[in-house]
Amino acid sequence: MTGPDTGPVTIPADELPFDPSLPWQKSPSVALRPEPFGALVYHFGNRKLSFLKSQPLVAVVKALGEHPDVPSTLRACDVPEAQHPAYVTALATLSRSQMITRRDPS
Repeated sequence: MTGPDTGPVTIPADELPFDPSLPWQKSPSVALRPEPFGALVYHFGNRKLSFLKSQPLVAVVKALGEHPDVPSTLRACDVPEAQHPAYVTALATLSRSQMITRRDPS
């Protein structure tokens, strides 16, 4: 990508679009605290606090690091196919706040 008359433009990783076909993981700087509604998610680096409002979403976030991409994680966590778009939207939001991060596929 290039900018006007400035040459190459580098986009920080946290500003890249969420790509569910890539491998993801819960950020190493994030702690999950179980709650009856799901979990509190706290990022120790940027001090952001988020809420996961369902146990199945908590399971997906925890399982991301064990699967090659988001669709396989959703299938492994028995998320119904009709709900996949909503989960991808939720995970995209978590990636923008650095709660989940891309991981090296190896």
